Amino acid sequence: ASRPAGATGKRKTAVPATKIVPRQDVSPDASPEKDETEVKEIIRQIQAGKTHLFKELTDRYRSQVAGIAYKMVGDYDDAKDISQMVFVKTFYNIKRFDLTKRFSTWLYRIAVNASIDYIRKFKKHKFEDLEDTGEPNLRTTMTPERTFQLKELGEFVRESAKKLNEKQHQAFVLKDLEGLDIDEIAQIMGMPQATVRWYLHRARKKLRGDLRQFP
Repeated sequence: ASRPAGATGKRKTAVPATKIVPRQDVSPDASPEKDETEVKEIIRQIQAGKTHLFKELTDRYRSQVAGIAYKMVGDYDDAKDISQMVFVKTFYNIKRFDLTKRFSTWLYRIAVNASIDYIRKFKKHKFEDLEDTGEPNLRTTMTPERTFQLKELGEFVRESAKKLNEKQHQAFVLKDLEGLDIDEIAQIMGMPQATVRWYLHRARKKLRGDLRQFP
């Protein structure tokens, strides 16, 4: 269409530069490969100097890191402190991250090591409250007797879990509580898959043996 008579020229509006917008929601059907590609693109930009984009990584992984820390130390406040330390350490080491590797594996390894350091430093050896791992809606239909039984079972398992050594506990948390694959756990723990399976086997065997003694 032609410009109306007498109209003056207008300055063209500049097209804003493409920027990464923090995810507000993640589709359950999202491809892990696509997500990892997006994460690595963010990291490339951070390594190039756009450090303000680091918030996107914390938004994506905050809950996962906090979950691992909580399952390792069993305390929400401690897990919050550990999560902060994990992201501070990640921020200062992000330029050293190898983009050919999987970022989540690298990050979870930092989280596990930070949790271990925290336990050693403060001499804490806590475990997740196992009665809180069930489906929330299930508890609304349970009888008081059943709730009491599960509470007793949770206390018994926590006492039994204290007998696990450090490596067995790591394998147990990452596999049975976090649901990670053996190959990723092997990378996080820095050992062969067969060794991870051995620690996991020993942990489960010990817990099963103790559970046979539960009244």
